[in-house]
Amino acid sequence: MLTNVHPKLPMRNKTTTKEFYINKLAFKNVGNSDYDGYLMVEKDSVEIHFFEFKEIDPKENYSGVYIRTNDIENLYQSLLDNNVSIHPNGALETKSWGQREFALLDPDNNLLTFGQAI
Repeated sequence: MLTNVHPKLPMRNKTTTKEFYINKLAFKNVGNSDYDGYLMVEKDSVEIHFFEFKEIDPKENYSGVYIRTNDIENLYQSLLDNNVSIHPNGALETKSWGQREFALLDPDNNLLTFGQAI
């Protein structure tokens, strides 16, 4: 029986990734230890893990995660208020498949798409 999923995304620089997720997206650090080359963050019931991949070219990184929310409008506005850049093709909109969605890229070009069923 499956109970949870924690995506693992690549990062080039742990400090940069940690700063973005904690200071910009309001995640918090997870765990009692600071693992070399590994980072875990969480917000509400979402946990994302990162592994160090210094050689990754962000222009060739196609990693991503879809995160469901129950308050898309307020989440979107809070990110805008915190000066988080929304993906140029990812502004908040209603999609034909019955979701309100928006997307952004983290410092390593990992695509974060947020969605709420309508």
